[in-house]
Amino acid sequence: MAKKKSLDKSIERRAYGLTILKAAHPRMRLLKKHHEPSIHGNKFWSSSYLIMDFLGYQGLPIGTRVLEAGCGWGLAGIYCAKQFGARVTGIDADEEVFPYLSLHAEVNGVEIQTRKARFEELTSADLAGYDAMLAADVCFWDEMVDPLYGLIDQAVKAGVQQVVLADPGRPPFVQVSERCCEKLGAQTKDWSVEEGPVNASGSLMIIGTLPRARR
Repeated sequence: MAKKKSLDKSIERRAYGLTILKAAHPRMRLLKKHHEPSIHGNKFWSSSYLIMDFLGYQGLPIGTRVLEAGCGWGLAGIYCAKQFGARVTGIDADEEVFPYLSLHAEVNGVEIQTRKARFEELTSADLAGYDAMLAADVCFWDEMVDPLYGLIDQAVKAGVQQVVLADPGRPPFVQVSERCCEKLGAQTKDWSVEEGPVNASGSLMIIGTLPRARR
C-alpha cells in the first residue's frame, strides 16, 4: 500500500478538502517568475472560503454548471468541481491569473475552463448556459459597482438560478447588494468560518436557489 504523502505546512495548506499551495512552494515560485497578475490577482482572497462554507451547507447538484466571475486563482470554482462534480468556468479580466488557477486545479485533480473577459463584456448568451454564478472579493473599486450589478442583473434575466457574492463588507459590496435586494430579490447574510487554518468573516449576497442536491 502506498504511503500517504504528509502535509508540508511550510509550502501548502488544506481546507475544505482542497490543497492550496503557499507562495513558498517551488511550483508557485516558478510561476511568479513568469506571470505577474494585476487587478489584485496576486493571491487567494478569504471571501472564497465564505462561499465554500455556504455551499457546504447548501450543497450543489452533481454536474451543476458554475461560472466564477472575477475568478482570480479560482478557489471557489475548484471547490465546486472537486466536492460536487460541477462543470466550472472561471472568468477574469486578467489572463495572468489563469496559470495559478490551472496549477491549483491540477493539484486538486479537477479541470476548470477559463476565459478572459470583463464583466461588461459578457452577454446574455454567454450567461444562459450556467446554473450558478459565484463571485468573491470582486467589490474593491467604486467603479465596479455598475458593471457588477449589470452582470448580476443580466445573469438573473438569462436564467441563472443562483448568484452568490461574497465580500468582507466593503462599501462597493454594500451598494451592489442593496441594489440587488431592492430590484432582484436578493438577501444578505453575515457569515464567518473557521476551518483548519482558515479564519474568515464577511457577508454573502444570495439570489435564488438551486434544486436540492441528492445526498
